[in-house]
Amino acid sequence: MTDMQTEPFTLPALPYAENALAPHLSAETLTFHHGKHHKAYVDKLNELVQGTEFADKSLKEIIQASAGKKEKDKKLIFNNAGQHWNHSFFWKCMAPSATRDNAMPAALEQRIAKDFGSVDKFKKDFVAQGVGQFGSGWIWLVEDGDRLALMATHDAENPLAQGKKTLLTCDVWEHAYYLDFQNRRPDFLATFIDKLADWRFAAANLSSAGDDATRHAAE
Repeated sequence: MTDMQTEPFTLPALPYAENALAPHLSAETLTFHHGKHHKAYVDKLNELVQGTEFADKSLKEIIQASAGKKEKDKKLIFNNAGQHWNHSFFWKCMAPSATRDNAMPAALEQRIAKDFGSVDKFKKDFVAQGVGQFGSGWIWLVEDGDRLALMATHDAENPLAQGKKTLLTCDVWEHAYYLDFQNRRPDFLATFIDKLADWRFAAANLSSAGDDATRHAAE
């Protein structure tokens, strides 16, 4: 389980073949994004934590202990640990067409309708917030207290560092979509929310109690 793993950290395998998300995301995108970008974060994290106070801590513990620290070394550790966790979670947020159920599980649909007004409005808001995220970052569906909410974060920041339960995310760093969508971030986000998002995964995270959601996400 990624978030409970300790050094040496390893790159998790994709939960599907590299070409399984085509035609929405190409095998080339997955090869570069997972095999090069994500791997680089894992390799750098292993290098950075050696001989430090973080050497024996789990990924989750490293993120929570280094979040918001001003020291350069801790910032670097947080950035790489956060990106490792974020990407490990992101891969689980998508599913191939052959295995993906486009219908939201009832419990998730009811919560989204209650907290956003409707599923359609939630989807529009998700895309709008992702488009509005200036520069690199992430758009998240989270459970914040007794409500579902959208949350945009910069760079490696994530809801885990703020103690929120994460249900779904989309990566809006350019390397996540540029080979397939060039500068058309709105099209990428619309494709993600309509064609790629795994609602069963999001619903499972919603139904999980406390930290079980992050553990389920990393399995």
